[in-house]
Amino acid sequence: MSAFPHDHSPDDEPVALSLLVSVDPVLQQAAVSGLSLDAPGTVTVRLDLATDDGTLRRVVMDADGVLEDERVALEHTCLSCCVREDAVPTLRRLAADGRWTAVVLALPTTAEPLPVTRALEVETSPGGTLARCRLATTFAVADLDTLEDDLLGAELCGERGLELAEDDERSVGEALAAQLEQVDLVVTTGTCATGSGLVDRLRGPGTRRLDGLHGLRAADLAAGRHDAVAAERRAHPLSAPGAMTARPEVRAADRSWTLVLTAARPLHPERLLDRVEDLGTGPVRARGVFRVANRPDSACLWDGAGGQTCLADLGTWDQVAAGAEPTTRLCVVGAGDPADADRLRRRIVTAFDAVVTTPQEVADGGLAWLGAHDVLAPWLGDRTPA
Repeated sequence: MSAFPHDHSPDDEPVALSLLVSVDPVLQQAAVSGLSLDAPGTVTVRLDLATDDGTLRRVVMDADGVLEDERVALEHTCLSCCVREDAVPTLRRLAADGRWTAVVLALPTTAEPLPVTRALEVETSPGGTLARCRLATTFAVADLDTLEDDLLGAELCGERGLELAEDDERSVGEALAAQLEQVDLVVTTGTCATGSGLVDRLRGPGTRRLDGLHGLRAADLAAGRHDAVAAERRAHPLSAPGAMTARPEVRAADRSWTLVLTAARPLHPERLLDRVEDLGTGPVRARGVFRVANRPDSACLWDGAGGQTCLADLGTWDQVAAGAEPTTRLCVVGAGDPADADRLRRRIVTAFDAVVTTPQEVADGGLAWLGAHDVLAPWLGDRTPA
């Protein structure tokens, strides 16, 4: 292990800490290598999990080359252990060294940024383990030429050897969607117009986009300041974008689309179960909140990508969004041949209209369902007693 003997004085500027994610290990390595060579004051840390032997590989680089390349045994091979047991101590050591003013942490491929940034927000707060650091920029690198298949296809992370744990059953699309929706900056390669459209339909308001790794500069990342409140807002299911963020141009070759489904009345639980495949299957990314008639106080999550759909009870509306009117709002993003896309959208709209309750069905406020068998309990959990 390399020794880092120096230490900062209390009056030094905090070290800028940026976070990199991707679903493409080659593209991620290209970004890490470029940033390592870009500025002498920048050091990069790349983490890779090996679920087969329970180890973490850590590679530390700067402009002079590889400083560390080590394998570390973890208590559990998972992202949280990776961050707690190795990333935080390593970042503290690098920040205290005095040679670098900026650190870029590259998470294991397919990792979602938000759980890690939440942990780092705590660690970088006054009195925290990383009090000598500040969160600068969270960013994702993505290939426009493969993005449609990566986002909307059904391939699992494990089928690419990119799972983060032995029980990781996420699709590549689920991992990619979370990255694009949660980061401050999306850096793209490739030229596909549809991939470009999908990026802009998913990335959150107030985020930035940079086309080409050649324009990625360590100084620009370090100059950023991560807004934790804005990041949480982007990730909240109530904030699922209903339209693209501002784009410099719209190209005719872009086959991406957005469909927003809303309903003031709750969904019918039995009909929802009957039509869930019509609503959730196919090459789409869908995210939002919904309410069902037999859970009048519950805000429920709808989160789907790569042919998988997750339903969950988020808690009461007051807990999830104080002051918000209970509603259903799902944002569906897809791409493909116009004729196929039109058939898919019509199928989704027809199914959605069919599962919304009628005024007569909810005239009693949902009392008719309270004593009935809850068909959604396997997905939403047991209802809270009235």
